Amino acid sequence: MEWYTALSFLLGMILFFMFLGVPVALAFIAANMIGATYFMGGSGDIWRQMSRGIGQLTNNALPTVTNFNLMPVPMFLLMGEFFFHTGLANRMFGAVEKLMGRLPGRLSFVTVAGGTAFATLSGSSMGSTALLGSLMVPEMEKRGYKKHMAIGPILGTGGLAMLIPPSALAVLLATLATLDVGDLLVAGVMPGLILACMYVLLILGMCLWDPSAAPAYEVDGTSFAEKIKLLVLDVLPMMSIVFGVILLIMNGWATPSESAAFGCLGVLVLAVIYRKLTWQGFVNSVIGALRVTTMALLIIFGSATFSALLAFSGASSGLIRWATQFEFDPVIMLLIMFAILLVLGMFMDQLSMMLLTVPIFFPLAESLGFDLIWFAVIILLALEISFTTPPFGLLLFVMKGVSPPDTKMKDIYVAALPYMACSMLLVGLLILFPGIALWLPSLGQ
Repeated sequence: MEWYTALSFLLGMILFFMFLGVPVALAFIAANMIGATYFMGGSGDIWRQMSRGIGQLTNNALPTVTNFNLMPVPMFLLMGEFFFHTGLANRMFGAVEKLMGRLPGRLSFVTVAGGTAFATLSGSSMGSTALLGSLMVPEMEKRGYKKHMAIGPILGTGGLAMLIPPSALAVLLATLATLDVGDLLVAGVMPGLILACMYVLLILGMCLWDPSAAPAYEVDGTSFAEKIKLLVLDVLPMMSIVFGVILLIMNGWATPSESAAFGCLGVLVLAVIYRKLTWQGFVNSVIGALRVTTMALLIIFGSATFSALLAFSGASSGLIRWATQFEFDPVIMLLIMFAILLVLGMFMDQLSMMLLTVPIFFPLAESLGFDLIWFAVIILLALEISFTTPPFGLLLFVMKGVSPPDTKMKDIYVAALPYMACSMLLVGLLILFPGIALWLPSLGQ
């Protein structure tokens, strides 16, 4: 079978199962089982072929699922669930709002900070958008904020969540692409900080351009001593855990898995100190982390088997030979892959997109001579931008579902575009100056 026939056969089965409404992870596994029976089953009756093919495929995929590098995923997810269910996150956000005093648009800043923290630790931009959209948008509109000031920051938090450690999705991408998890986590720090600065300047610029977009309102005065107390008691302890995780990884004092466990333990200790830890909160946290981790492991198993089939059938090598025969500049090929992700984001969630594209894109990127850590940072940004790309980005419809009834899709599109522009600008900076992503990882080598 020609490589393009094999590739069409495998992708066609996956799309067919998805069209039938089968969950994405299960659609990949079902298609992989059929593909393994055909490509790896050898000769004999159908049951013998199926047994040999699926057995060989499972043996190839199990080492990926049992990889120690995956340990940060449940730990980071559990860390985020503890923050949320113990009330420590709400305590920190309330303190940040008081510390900002009468800063124009301060609720927008609080939304960016809160959304980034929640989406980073939960690994779900859709969950973060749904939560903040239902909580913050009505509150900001009650305060007189215009829709783009209320909705835009929530949609913009995803880009920061994908980049700033600890990011569960970055760990998953590194595992799927067989990259160093610590290097990818650290590589996202500088781009994440630059994107955060862009958001700050954007919100300030909007407030200065149109003061009525985020009107000031009376707040209770907070003395300097009270602000110091809020900073020391409610902000620094929470932030120290996140910074501690990053420093442990950057300095090589602990592996990403050990650092994630440290983060979990740190949140638990804080919850005990603040008397916020309850048995029900503990159980809810474990169940929430377990639910997402199970789906992530299914995704990884499906991706590993899909990669093996692509390689065994010759589809991967054939696609790389075909793509590299064109005399396109490597940057043009990068932009083509970027555009493909933007289109896929209109129909799939981030994990599904990673599952479908990583086995194809990363071998192609390696053949083009790209640094794979740098390429992975760009892929993370592309995954998030695709989620808010009008007219069909999935986060846009999630936001419509949780926004006040008078919110129109046009309002959501307008709110998303400035934050998309910031992320696009960051992609351009990464292409021009790869050191933005590669400088920090190089310090640990």
